Amino acid sequence: MINKWLAEKLKNDVGVSVASVLLPDSHKVDMTKWAVVACDQYTSEPGYWEEVRSFVGDSPSTLSLIFPEAYLETDDEAGKENCIRAIGARMEEYLQSDLFVELKDTVILVERHFPGGRTRCGLVLAVDLERYDYSAGSRSLIRATEGTIMERIPPRIRIRENASLELPHIMLLIDDREETVIEPLFAQKDRFSKVYDFELMKNGGSVKGWAVSEETSIEVLYNALAKLADPGHFMEKYNLTDGQDTLLFAVGDGNHSLATAKACWEKIKNSLTPEERKNHPARFALVEVVNLHDKGLIFEPIHRLLFNADADRFIKGFLRHYNDLRCQAYTTLHKPEKPVSGSHVIGYISESQEGWLVVEKPAGNLDVSTLQGYIDIFLKENPDTAVDYVHGSEVVERIGRKKGNMGFFLSPMDKNELFRTVILEGALPRKTFSMGEAHEKRFYLEARRIR
Repeated sequence: MINKWLAEKLKNDVGVSVASVLLPDSHKVDMTKWAVVACDQYTSEPGYWEEVRSFVGDSPSTLSLIFPEAYLETDDEAGKENCIRAIGARMEEYLQSDLFVELKDTVILVERHFPGGRTRCGLVLAVDLERYDYSAGSRSLIRATEGTIMERIPPRIRIRENASLELPHIMLLIDDREETVIEPLFAQKDRFSKVYDFELMKNGGSVKGWAVSEETSIEVLYNALAKLADPGHFMEKYNLTDGQDTLLFAVGDGNHSLATAKACWEKIKNSLTPEERKNHPARFALVEVVNLHDKGLIFEPIHRLLFNADADRFIKGFLRHYNDLRCQAYTTLHKPEKPVSGSHVIGYISESQEGWLVVEKPAGNLDVSTLQGYIDIFLKENPDTAVDYVHGSEVVERIGRKKGNMGFFLSPMDKNELFRTVILEGALPRKTFSMGEAHEKRFYLEARRIR
């Protein structure tokens, strides 16, 4: 166990708790069937989740502990409530059957190998929800990088508020250009106990993990994070002059899950004494921290799909809207070879047509803000139209060409600009970027008690 002084420094200075982590006992569990991809992936492809269900069968699996969002939009409220109750019951069943091994006061080094050879490294630990604020204009130590869609939180609250466990697909980013936090621990990984090593399902690659619990290593971790969080270091790194509050952790994936944890904690803490609030398990959320500069971390665009949409109406409305704003907006059948500097060029596809939307002199810096700005207007004017956010141009090609659908292709953002943009301009438009393709997302694996 780490000493009380170090635990308090971690929480107070860098918003971190070295928590007890639960891992499935690999002698009782087929780990490949245990770990499934984040619930907010393949939302327009329920067939993916049916294949996962068929593969898992009756084996213990995190599939029984999550609610894939592909099924959230159904009108079967009774079915959803039954599913949520079943999730809570299965959590208790797994706990009572001694399915888990508890690693006390531990952080876990994670090494993810992707098909094709890339590797991404991370560190699983718990963060203090008191240091996180997802509201617009937040200046908290832990911040959302994209706008939070408030209507996506209540269904998640219904799952978490009665759950005994949390399983993270949340990934937080640190801007550690000098590689001082995670990389030194990986250089010593052979000193630590390996706690998992297995193949992931559905083209997910493989994953390895090592438990880090010795106090000297945790103190080294604290010192490195504390330097990143130091106000003077922070101001110098980003060339700031007006007393900006430190941003240490930026949410890369799973913002709505972290926002849900925050909302549940805000509700719980009102019933607790000040002493109980200090270390209540619901005050913290388990996450994986990844260095923004990890060579295996790739930023991909998140494309858009519209369902039950009139393509002609959308295009005419889009052009009218941006021309009314004194931008120069037009369509072209071929991508401009040399667009006007600063222009946004967005590919689109439907059942009967394809081309490019071009907006010169746009108000925002990113093409996603231009597209999403009009999509929001179009959805209000056409309530029968729905939008989805998807990874991979192949999905847009396949689904966007179906009758009544439209697909839009967006460009990736430079990951090196993320922290400075969030510090100076606040959260980006929702669903601006994705850290890799859908199959590269975090798989549910570790768990933590939250009651």
